[in-house]
Formats: sequence, structure tokens, C-alpha cells
Amino acid sequence: MNCIFISPHFPPQYHHFCQQLKFAGANALGIGDAPYDELKPAVRDSLTEYYRVNRMTDYEELLRACGYFTHKYGKIDRIDSLNEYWLSTEARLRDDFNVYGLKTSDLPAVRHKSEMKKRFQEAGIPVAPGRVVESLADARKLVKQIGYPVVAKPDAGVGAHHTYRLDNDKDLVRFFERRPDVDCIMEGFVCGQIHSFDGLADKNGKPVFLTSHVFSQGIMETVNEGQHLSYYSVRRIPAVLHRQGMKCLEVFDVRERFFHIEFFKTDKDEFTALEINMRPPGGFTTEMFNYACDIDIYRVWAELLVRGNNQLDFERRYFCGYASRKENIRYLHSHEEIIERYGADICQVNQIPVVFSGALGELGYIFRTEKTSRLQEIIRFIHQTGTRQEA
Repeated sequence: MNCIFISPHFPPQYHHFCQQLKFAGANALGIGDAPYDELKPAVRDSLTEYYRVNRMTDYEELLRACGYFTHKYGKIDRIDSLNEYWLSTEARLRDDFNVYGLKTSDLPAVRHKSEMKKRFQEAGIPVAPGRVVESLADARKLVKQIGYPVVAKPDAGVGAHHTYRLDNDKDLVRFFERRPDVDCIMEGFVCGQIHSFDGLADKNGKPVFLTSHVFSQGIMETVNEGQHLSYYSVRRIPAVLHRQGMKCLEVFDVRERFFHIEFFKTDKDEFTALEINMRPPGGFTTEMFNYACDIDIYRVWAELLVRGNNQLDFERRYFCGYASRKENIRYLHSHEEIIERYGADICQVNQIPVVFSGALGELGYIFRTEKTSRLQEIIRFIHQTGTRQEA
């Protein structure tokens, strides 16, 4: 089996996917813009071969890379990046090389928030009121219907980029003065806590792995207000969330892919759909999958692709949490104090790449506990701010 992996060196843990492809017996063929000699040894070792391009945004270069691999290894069986940024590029390459997976024609429903909203409604799942707005006048017309506050963002945006809460007409005017030159959607602001429905589906759309995460606040607030962030996996998925998540897998026809579906929990048993992403959750959440359940999700994914193995016996043994730190915030406890006090619970400490630091902080702690009380205690200790009083 020949599998092309786009950008195997970034995010930094994604070379594990390539490594497991090799272990499963596939050719793991990497395409990236980093010089081969600058790749970390673990990345180089994870690949059967690496093709360097000058610019990842030059589609002709990517075509030549895929053509080279086809000539040398035979028909390409899979093309993936597992990264939202390259979703359109990999779909286009699948079109051109007739490779199984999401094609360009499939993308509107999973890239455009206005189209997602239609699918959610088709599944009978509540959504925030809203639509694409064409002008300031059109936006004012919508606001007249749904009221402030509203959230404005690119219809096909990634993450919280250009996403703003607007509380009045002054905010609305300012947004249109600086809005990106793309279609934008405006929705009623939903007050609630973000819960995600995450996992990996097999070729028939059946979940191989499932979990859920609870977030301290949205990425929009984290980025725009310079806040630190925490989130954690649960040991039991709420029944309503599980039911709505499974409906989403069906209506979006999720097959042989990771998924990350975000909901607002607005009441005890009520969830409002926010968006779906056809990729693993961001940051180091794939590592959290592993720590929470004592599995290797990289191997699970690779064996699903290469061998069609869709059997995984797993248990959510731990709550697995992530807590970030921001350089602009003064914290009461030092890194050394955190390790001294909670070292037995901490699984990883990561320096966060600059491109992710707005959302995930400059430093991120991953930890696991059997009880939420211990998990929340760790989060509070990491995030406690202030200046220590000298004795």
C-alpha cells in the first residue's frame, strides 16, 4: 500500500502516523517544504521516502511530487495530512490521482459553516440562528431578527481566525471595516460550555474510537482576549451528546476519517451544534487520546487504513487534561513547583509552536487523573495567577 502524507513534520507529533504506516507494511511517502537534513531523526525514520517541495502552496510542485511517487511505487492508495489547513489541497490531489477519500465535491459540507448548519438541521440537531451576510445593511437586517450579541466569522475559516463577538452596532461597523475579503457568516451568540465529540470512523462509518472533551472557554475568547486554556477528556460521554454525535457521523457520511465535532452545552441535557472538522482535534489531543485510554491512536489509524482493522477494545480509564500557560500572564507557581507537586500525574510538557500559541499558549501541560476533583486541582494550580509575597 502506498500512502502519501503531506507535512509529516508538522504538527510535531504527526510523524507517529507515518511511523505506524510503515509498521503496518505500507510505504509512508512524505511531502514537505523542510529540507530533508533539517527533519528530526524520528521524522526521517518514519518515512519510506521524502520529497521536498519549495512551496507547499504551489500545487504544480505537489502534483510533480505525487507523480514521482506514482512512477516509483505504483498507484497511490491514500493521500492525507490530517490537518485542516491542507484539507482542500489533499482533496484536489485525490481528484487528480483517483485516490479514495474526501474529494473536492465533498468539501462544501465540511468546510463551509453555512452548509454544516444545513446538515445539522437535517439531522434534527439544534443550531444557532444565522446565515451568510453580504453587506453591512444585510447584517443589520439579520441582527434585527436575532438580536445582539452575534458572532461573525469567515464561512470557510479555520479555527478562530477573524472570529469576533459583536455586541452592538459599533462593533458591527468595525467588523465590516476590517473583515477579510471572503464570505462571512453571522450567528446568534450561544451561551454555553463547549463539548466536543471526537474519534475515528471506519470505512463503513462505524466509530472505531470515541471520546469527548470539555473546554474551559471557546478558542475565540482564548485568542482574542489572550487567555490561557484548559480542556479535558471525559470518562463517560453524555447520552444526548453521544446520540447527536452519532447522527452527525451519519448525515456527514464520515468514513475512514478522524472527526472533531463541537457543541455548546446550553442546559443540563441540551447541546447546540457549532461545527464539524474532518480531522483529529487540534494541538496535542491525539496524545491525550492515548493517555486517557492507554492506546496508540497512531497505530489504530494506520492499521485501519492498511489492514482494514476496525476492532479496538478500549476503556476511558482516566480523565486526561490539558492546561496552557501564556507568556503575557504572571503565574503564582513556577514550572518546578508544578512538577514537584503533580509530577506523578503529568504525562507531557510541551513547548507550543508559534502558529498554535494564540490558542494553546506557549507552554502546555498534559496530565491524567482518575477523578475530576484532582484534575481540576491541577488546572487551578497551573493557572493560578499573582505575585508571591516575600516573607
